[in-house]
Amino acid sequence: MPAHRWDLLLTHATLATLDGEAPFGLVENAALAIADGRIAWLGPMDALPKRTSIGRSEDLGGRLLTPALVDCHTHLVFAGNRANEFDMRLNGASYEQIARAGGGIRSSVAAVRQADEDELLRQSLPRARALLGDGVATLEIKSGYGLDLDNERKMLRVARRIGQLLGIGVRTTYLAAHALPPEYRDDADGYVDALIDWLPQLHAEGLVDAVDAFCESIGFSPAQTRRLFEAARTLGIPVKLHADQLSDLGGAALTAEFGGLSADHVEYTGEDGVRAMAKRGTVAVLLPGAFHVLRETKLPPIALLREHGVAMAVATDCNPGTSPLLSLRQAMQLACTHFRLTPEEALRGATVNAARALGLADRGILRKGLRADLVAWEVAHPAELCYWLGGQLATRIYVAGQPLS
Repeated sequence: MPAHRWDLLLTHATLATLDGEAPFGLVENAALAIADGRIAWLGPMDALPKRTSIGRSEDLGGRLLTPALVDCHTHLVFAGNRANEFDMRLNGASYEQIARAGGGIRSSVAAVRQADEDELLRQSLPRARALLGDGVATLEIKSGYGLDLDNERKMLRVARRIGQLLGIGVRTTYLAAHALPPEYRDDADGYVDALIDWLPQLHAEGLVDAVDAFCESIGFSPAQTRRLFEAARTLGIPVKLHADQLSDLGGAALTAEFGGLSADHVEYTGEDGVRAMAKRGTVAVLLPGAFHVLRETKLPPIALLREHGVAMAVATDCNPGTSPLLSLRQAMQLACTHFRLTPEEALRGATVNAARALGLADRGILRKGLRADLVAWEVAHPAELCYWLGGQLATRIYVAGQPLS
């Protein structure tokens, strides 16, 4: 009788396990076995167990094998685009000026409200496919361009459908506290009352995995954000926050106070916020795409995050206005170039730390017992994933052990 029964055995690979103390957790001339959608064994080829029953094997020919990428912050469900704002910024308009003039998020709200669910899905699917093609097998999708009950529901339903159609993991985040809709232009507190009222309904429909808000002077105040977080806590829903992107309103510390999964952007977060995040295990999600497109100069506090041991994730922030980015690998490259992350920090940021920012402990590392979400890359060393600008490097993507490409 065979001692092991494996569905798939991948051989002659270079593994970047991201496990252990070796750089990238590299294991050369290695193999990895999958059973029931999970990693059943991994190690050097010469240590392969002898008594095995193997359903199928694939020779990777020396290719790099990593955990599949996790994009933990996206707004990819939207209609239309905002290329005109890109032009406006290049002609001198600031993010805040565009928003106060009725552009920005509000223009995307109008487009989403005009699109029915099928049309919104039709426009959004290609963006998800682009991320998948570059190695993403789990992604987060936020609402926040509907800003009323029916349209927030529509966005969240589309996000769920994307996961079902593509066979990938999708985590949904309720971001109704993204901007004030026209109906509440002069009544921010009234709008917060409304979006808190919608939350239990959407959660009961299985559409909300986390709650988020845009806590800024042009968004929602810390007091309003706190009210939303308290409502989420009552329902047992984890929180995260667009925190300290344009100013330090204490958003990162507020998120940590509620045991938040992540504080995202964090360009203006001070040491008190970093200490609070470290204490509660809140992940700092770096979004270099928005930093790049907005031509920002205020860097996130990378040295402080390292000093205090705050896990750093990297995400695309894929959205129509400030980060029209369709490659998580490109976000990793931008994180290295703009924020001076090392390639290993960037890869961990787009795998294990990104999974942690979504509350997922079953992926992001190559380790026995975890989900077999994997990518085979046409490169020899993991640093190349951050080195190459563009190009199709992913040759094979596996989700729960099943090949998607």
